[in-house]
Amino acid sequence: MFTTRPTLQGTFGMVASTHWLASQSAMAVLESGGNAFDAAVAAGFVLQVVEPHMSGPAGEVPAIIAPAAGPVRVLCGQGPAPAGASVAHYTSLGLALVPGTGPLAAPVPGAFDAWLLLLRDHGTRPLADVLSYAIGYAERGHAPVPAVGATVRTVQELFTDEWPDSAALYLPGGRPPEPGRLFRNPVLAATWRRLLAEAEAAGGSRERRIDAARRVWREGFVADALLRAAARPTPDTSGARHTGTLTGDDLAGFRAGYEEPVTHDWHGWTVCKPGPWSQGPALLQQLALLPEQPGALEYGTPDYLHALIEGGKLAMADREAWYGDAPYGEDGVPLRALLSPGYNTARRALVGDTASYDLRPGSPDGRAPRLPRYVTEAGADPAAPTAPGAGEPTVTADGATRGDTCHVDVVDRWGNMISATPSGGWLQSNPVVPELGFPLGTRLQMTWLEEGLPNSLTPGRRPRTTLSPSLALRDGEPVLAFGTPGGDQQDQWQPHFFLAVALRPPVRGGLDLQGAIDAPNWHQESFPSSFHPRAMRPGAVTVESRIGEPAVAELRRRGHDVTVGPPWSEGRLCAVARDPDTGVLSAAANPRGMQGYAVGR
Repeated sequence: MFTTRPTLQGTFGMVASTHWLASQSAMAVLESGGNAFDAAVAAGFVLQVVEPHMSGPAGEVPAIIAPAAGPVRVLCGQGPAPAGASVAHYTSLGLALVPGTGPLAAPVPGAFDAWLLLLRDHGTRPLADVLSYAIGYAERGHAPVPAVGATVRTVQELFTDEWPDSAALYLPGGRPPEPGRLFRNPVLAATWRRLLAEAEAAGGSRERRIDAARRVWREGFVADALLRAAARPTPDTSGARHTGTLTGDDLAGFRAGYEEPVTHDWHGWTVCKPGPWSQGPALLQQLALLPEQPGALEYGTPDYLHALIEGGKLAMADREAWYGDAPYGEDGVPLRALLSPGYNTARRALVGDTASYDLRPGSPDGRAPRLPRYVTEAGADPAAPTAPGAGEPTVTADGATRGDTCHVDVVDRWGNMISATPSGGWLQSNPVVPELGFPLGTRLQMTWLEEGLPNSLTPGRRPRTTLSPSLALRDGEPVLAFGTPGGDQQDQWQPHFFLAVALRPPVRGGLDLQGAIDAPNWHQESFPSSFHPRAMRPGAVTVESRIGEPAVAELRRRGHDVTVGPPWSEGRLCAVARDPDTGVLSAAANPRGMQGYAVGR
């Protein structure tokens, strides 16, 4: 089968990420004797430098880790809403939605602490070693990908008129960053050097110095600068100026942590996802909704496309009604019922021959679903702009953004494996903190300003994020780590990738990762976007033109509102794999956007 690139195979180590510099930096860590977790941390910090429109230090990162000698765990680097971030406070400001930009949308930053917790507990290298790659690119410069400059051009007027500290960094000489011309962030490099120096002064073991760096972030000079930024009145997508709710106690009290993954068994595979504080279980629900016999749908046919699109609608409707950072069980998220065979048999019967235009959450355990009033009464504004399929930045002049994320997967020669999806803290989300060289994030925009919902804005609870790394096992052995940027599209593009891996013949004795990534993909928008202004387009499906005119015609005949996009516009997947029987490692990365790369040997 023809693919854009080969599926890489080797035995030493494999990396796949959304930027070649991150991939190669991670590989350099493996070459120097580090393990997969050391390498992922190095890549995560490099991505903050080379894809600042996709992630930043004050963003968030969920990861799924599979240590060679331990159980699979979810690492949660999603910070919660600050103690002062209540529905009452926001509605008292006259708001119906959390703004898409500005400090009022900022949760407690989670990415930095999560990366360092991973390094402390599962890595082997000193923090200075893994940070050296990001410091080098920030200090000496890198040639930015075109999307960085394109994002800055979209918000250039906002930067020059309202966010001068962002303009000072991202408009050098009055111009956005340009491909082929080195772009530097010396303030960020200085931040990391100061943090390292203060951590080293604590002395002691590698672990002790890493914990000292975590304290500098949450209680030292970094925290002080973040708090000044949060307290600065800033114009946001509401059209007004607001200050944030972040306090010193919020920063000092946050700790990243580990959780059990949510899993679903599907024909010999066990797929692992973060919990319903992410949208991850939606992928598992889509697998559970498929026909019980995997051969019942022929891969890539119009019947297959229709079934996955309609199943995705049902899963995302359940996401809206049931997912959030709430306890599991009778009074919280009914996760066991949502994945149960009986529930999904009944839901599967709702997939008819024609497209549904309705948002149809189910009633797990007989509980009545409840959707936000914004959706049921305001209709989630179908006229509002929505995210493009490619997962690249969609930014309006006031800085509203959707679908901006990075991804990295690593597997090493010892069998350690990780899938991580860092995001948030985008250059277009908040003004650059002048003392630090990066902005606050805006993940609170994904919560609702209505009490009593699983995803209501609630002090101390995590906003339901779209970030959704994946890891799959066969016979109890970790085999495959994968993921993608793309906001709400993440758990639409990933099921098709996984099925392409699981249902199609192997290549050179291994999984056809590159072929599955290259396969034409699609997304639908029949549910409220997670991003301000929370738009939805019932019945809308966007497909890559490579799906073919006969399939497009058949989808339209069935009532789908089909938009045919460019041939390489849907999905930005990365993946690594390990064959437990042979020890052969594999990797592949997305050719769309021409910046994702896999490396390994």
